[in-house]
Amino acid sequence: MARSFDSLSGILSHGFDSVIDVRSPAEFAEDHIPGAINLPVLDNEERARVGTIYKQQSPFLARKIGAALVFRNASGHIEGPLAHHGGGWRPLVYCWRGGQRSGSFAWMLQQIGWRAEAVDGGYKTYRRLVTRALYDTPLTHRFLQLGGYTGTAKTALLPKLAARGTQVIDLEGLARHRGSLLGAMPGGQPSQKGFETELAAQLARLDPERPVIVEAESSKIGQIILPPSLWDSMKTAPWIEVSAPLEARAAYLDRAYDDILSDGARLRTQLSPLRFHRGHALVDAWERMIEDGARLALCQSLAADHYDPAYDKSMSAMTPHVLERFETPALDDAALERLADRIAKRLQTISI
Repeated sequence: MARSFDSLSGILSHGFDSVIDVRSPAEFAEDHIPGAINLPVLDNEERARVGTIYKQQSPFLARKIGAALVFRNASGHIEGPLAHHGGGWRPLVYCWRGGQRSGSFAWMLQQIGWRAEAVDGGYKTYRRLVTRALYDTPLTHRFLQLGGYTGTAKTALLPKLAARGTQVIDLEGLARHRGSLLGAMPGGQPSQKGFETELAAQLARLDPERPVIVEAESSKIGQIILPPSLWDSMKTAPWIEVSAPLEARAAYLDRAYDDILSDGARLRTQLSPLRFHRGHALVDAWERMIEDGARLALCQSLAADHYDPAYDKSMSAMTPHVLERFETPALDDAALERLADRIAKRLQTISI
């Protein structure tokens, strides 16, 4: 019997011992139910081969070949990664749409004596619930945007606030991108669906009655687009703003962007498009700083001559409601701890 889910919270708090995604590794890599392990009954090549046979030769032949591959691969999983489970184990199994792949694997596990069930509708059910939460339904969370010039260590503040009991969502962390021209991070970004899965899971764990801090972002972080329900909430959310001296911000940027500042060729490539926005003279000056290894001077100029004007323009267009501004003379770890103390204390009395 297939297990039906009609809410995102229901499928996220499913109550099973394990969740098994039997889709191909490529399908799993794009997105999967949080906490699932991938035990494919057809790998990428086998799935493509069976699909081709189904379309070009015969559905019957495709099912026959597919069945042989599914049971052969399933036996390997049972002898390997599943061999340690006792008789009371309860796995939840799913494939793309709750069809033959998950049904066959769940049936095999049931014959052993394990209390396996398959997800009715498979991954498509889960994805529909995520879409409903992030695209079709207004969020009830009370968001508070954390703003400030580039280099005011907003991202570094989030885990410090979380350690003090404040609810936060690190959107740049989920998107694996620092949200700026130089924001790309090693390893690249997740898929859009993967980002939305992590976002939906975090939102589901939060108390809607308490404030949720998010860093002020545009509607796009690298290649990731913030889903409409979140973006609509952020657009109307009040702000708190952090400010720090330019010298302190430059020093922080030098630390935070060490990976790209250490790669002169990549840095020049990233800055080159700004010739059309900031002029050749300024970009030529940045390239001389890169060649001279003048990282602090470069960070200071990037902040003052590029990021700050862009921020001021954006603030002028949005005119957000800033509830309070927090100044800090430095942005080293000790200073950020003190700043997090001040913000967390103020959040206990602030009205949203």
